[in-house]
Amino acid sequence: MRSFFRRRSSCQVAKDRLKILLISDRVNCSPEVMELIKGDIAKVISKYMKIDTGNMDIQIQAKGSKGARGKTPVLYANIPILDLHTT
Repeated sequence: MRSFFRRRSSCQVAKDRLKILLISDRVNCSPEVMELIKGDIAKVISKYMKIDTGNMDIQIQAKGSKGARGKTPVLYANIPILDLHTT
C-alpha cells in the first residue's frame, strides 16, 4: 500500500510521458487526449474498486481487424486493483 503514495521519480515520469507521446503518434491522438482518457477511465473504475492509478497503463494501438482505412485502433488497459468495494 505504501507504493501507492510514493512519489514517482522524474525518470519514471519522463518515461511515461514518452510512452504516451509514442502511442498518441501511432494513432493520431494527442497526449492531452490520452491523459483525459486515462483520467476518465480511472474515475469510472474507482467508483467500483480501489485501483493503483500510479501504475495504470493505458495504450491505444492500431492492431484490430482491417477496415476501410487500415487497422482499427484498439484500447488496452492494465489497471492494478488494490481492493474491491463491497456494497
